[in-house]
Formats: sequence, structure tokens, C-alpha cells
Amino acid sequence: MASRDYGQFSGITRAMELVGERWALLIVRDLLVGPRRYGELATGLARIPSNILASRLKELQAAGVIRRAPRSRVIVYELTPYGRELEPVVLALGAWGFKALQDARDDQLITPESMTMDLRSAFRADVAGALPATAYSARLGGAELLIRVNGERLDVSAGEGPADLAFEADARIRRLITGELDASRAVSDGVVRLRHGDDALLGRFATTFHLAA
Repeated sequence: MASRDYGQFSGITRAMELVGERWALLIVRDLLVGPRRYGELATGLARIPSNILASRLKELQAAGVIRRAPRSRVIVYELTPYGRELEPVVLALGAWGFKALQDARDDQLITPESMTMDLRSAFRADVAGALPATAYSARLGGAELLIRVNGERLDVSAGEGPADLAFEADARIRRLITGELDASRAVSDGVVRLRHGDDALLGRFATTFHLAA
């Protein structure tokens, strides 16, 4: 840690020394979705060099942010209680950064972990609490997600399942979430393609997941 000592006595300074290195918070982001094996982290963070991933994992372990744990005869990485305290920080940072997103470049990917955390950042529990329980099956870029909203509770999991509305979109889904497009315009412009279910529920999705641009 000595090479990252900013020479200031401050909580923010110390936080940056612990998780401010490149890739560190993205590792934390993916582990907020759930425990991951080394290979799963490498796949989700496709551009991270293997030596950097190994270094960051060791540093985060030394800082007490993550730990190695046995799961069914394999080793996974998971957040410690101390590391999980970063969740509101990561969600707030995601909400802030989402507003500055533009359309994705061809070399930018959507992963299940990245989209899960963006949805959690955009989730409006106060709005969802007044709406009927709804399940969405969403293909978002390379991510296949089952999104279940029940009152103020949000559950996002990888894969398919029974849903009230199934749809697919690419990275332009941000235009719906930021309110740049309403649900009907998102469909007519080809940003969202409805697969099956109650088409009117796309408007509910846009109301439930919203970050004003």
C-alpha cells in the first residue's frame, strides 16, 4: 500500500488507497452481484490483464474487503461485511455515471453483472412499492436477465424464467431508463423489441427504473 499513500489523514484518502486503483471497484461491483470464481471475474472483466486481476484480488483481501471461500470444492471470492458496506457507494457512483453515458461503442460490452448493478442503481423502490408485482425477462446486449419487482424489493438474476413481459434491447436501453425516450417511442424506434407478454408493462419498467439525464 505504500506506493499509494497520498500523505493525507482523511477517510476519503484512505478509501482511495484501498479501492481507488484501476479495476478495483469493478471487482467489487461484480462481487456485489454474488461470489465469483477467478475465471468468472476474468470473463466478466474481459480486458483486465491476468496479473492485474491477481494483484487486485490480493490487495483487496489484504484490505479486508474480500475473502476467499470454499464453495462445492471450488474457491470463490466474496465480499466481507466490511466490503459489502461499499454497496451504497457503488450504486450511487453508478447512478451518477449512468447519466453521462452515451451510446455504446462497438468494443463495449454489457455483462450480466454490469447491467444488474445499473438496474439496481436506477431502481425506484418508492415507485415500485405502489405498483403490482411484475417480472421481466430481458435480453440486454450479452446479458440475459430475469428482473423481478415485488413491492420495494428488486431481485435480478442471470438467465430466463416466467415473466409478465419479455423484451430485448442493446445498450440504447439507457435512452428508456433516462427518459430520453418513452416506452412507445423506444419500441417504434427499434431501441426495444418486445418478445411476448403484456406490451403495456414496458411503461411500468421505465417508471420503475429511471435515472433522469
